Amino acid sequence: MKNFFLGVLVTLVVLAVGGFVYLRLGLAEVRADLPGSQLESYLMSTAVHASVRRHAPEVPNPVAPTNENLIAGGKLYLGECAGCHGTPGKPQDATGDSLYPPIPQLPKVGTEYSEAQVFWIAKHGIRRAGMFANGKWDPDQKLWTIAAYIKRMNALPEPVREALDPKKETDSKEAGK
Repeated sequence: MKNFFLGVLVTLVVLAVGGFVYLRLGLAEVRADLPGSQLESYLMSTAVHASVRRHAPEVPNPVAPTNENLIAGGKLYLGECAGCHGTPGKPQDATGDSLYPPIPQLPKVGTEYSEAQVFWIAKHGIRRAGMFANGKWDPDQKLWTIAAYIKRMNALPEPVREALDPKKETDSKEAGK
């Protein structure tokens, strides 16, 4: 039994040292113009999701999901988030694929995170993923408003969708000329 545990310990040490040497010699591919391996994608995605679940307290959103608040959140999203995460109703551009891990195109894929987790991510960011910490300059109220919109962006009530429709805004501007 002693030899078995010694064998397990030696195997773990060899794997750890081998991994360290692999990384220190620069053998790991870090180019952003190549997709990561399936293993890398799985490990990073799992680590991010686990960390967000662990650190984001599950508290209710203090911003009620009223039409007015969802419209406000939608305008904030369109002005501050859509450049990276995609604009509803527009085709996806290559911006999201230019970083690793790829930036989620929220109008297309939605989110599996809770509102509290979306708020936490917006406030604290995700290291080495291009998602910066907005909490350094945006108040919590604003981030909660965006979180309410993001969580519901693919199932918005009709009045909210109409109010955020860029075609209607363009039509009303042209009518005012």
